[in-house]
Amino acid sequence: MFLDKWEWLYNEPLVLSSALFAYLRLLADHYRLAGGVKLEALKRMEIDFCVRVLRECFGLCLKIGRDLVRLLQDVVYIPEFKELWKDLLFNPDVFRVSGFSDISQLYCARTPKHYFLLRINPEMETELRFLLSFVKWGSQKRYQVWFAKKHLSLPGSETVMVDIVRFICCAHHPSNEIIQSSVIPRWAIIGWLLKCCRRNYFQANLKLALFYDWLFYDEKHDNIMNIEPAILLILNSVPKYVDITHTLLEFLFLLVDNYDVNRREMIARCVLTSFSLLLKKGVVHSFEPLTSCSLLTPSIHQRLAIFIAPKSTLNLSVPQVFTEGEVGK
Repeated sequence: MFLDKWEWLYNEPLVLSSALFAYLRLLADHYRLAGGVKLEALKRMEIDFCVRVLRECFGLCLKIGRDLVRLLQDVVYIPEFKELWKDLLFNPDVFRVSGFSDISQLYCARTPKHYFLLRINPEMETELRFLLSFVKWGSQKRYQVWFAKKHLSLPGSETVMVDIVRFICCAHHPSNEIIQSSVIPRWAIIGWLLKCCRRNYFQANLKLALFYDWLFYDEKHDNIMNIEPAILLILNSVPKYVDITHTLLEFLFLLVDNYDVNRREMIARCVLTSFSLLLKKGVVHSFEPLTSCSLLTPSIHQRLAIFIAPKSTLNLSVPQVFTEGEVGK
């Protein structure tokens, strides 16, 4: 339908960018499956649609913000996307968007909330919001079992956990009243999802979804509620579930070093900013539970010392940021 109504769709930028977001996510799942003629035809249509949107309407695609990069990295092994990815990294002028000259500008554009609802069906959204608004500590287990049986028990359903984590971090921000109540917090639900995730590939994607806004955080444009669940999960897992604390910190520091080696300094600065603001704004009162935890390895303690020191001597720069109004002009 989208391909057939292309001329009309071109004049509906929100529909077009939302369709791209949804089909890139679906394509990442579908392409790994082996199937018959119908599945292959579906993959072909998804590839053709996504590539056409990205090549012909990249200015509109920028409205998705930094999560566009995350989605593209999930499909970069598909031949049609390899050249597109190379252009994004090394030849951005080919997209003919005035003012866009480097992928780091896309990193710094926060993804609007409504995109995170595109892979969470209405029923799932309602049940997640109920779980995070009314269910008290101590009563959550039966609701979690009920939710998992309904939405996470079918073959392939593990892939949606990544979308749930992005939804919880970026699209469900509880009120102060709920935060201060005995309602089960967001970090606890994410910790439960992490335990439910069995395969390493999906675990890594889930952790990336949890930390993604840390890598590009800017106080002027980002919401601290997006990065709150990760630090609370890290701190509240000490000491009973220190393996979770360790694996999350280790993954975060691996991201700093390896996510984009050409822009490592920018990412390190943003993670440093994340730690600093979480303390400054009172999301956490102290990092002492981490610095004094003897169960963490010396290498983790070393890295922590860099990122949670009162002052940093790092001289790192953050590139020009596109505001939501400027993106796509």
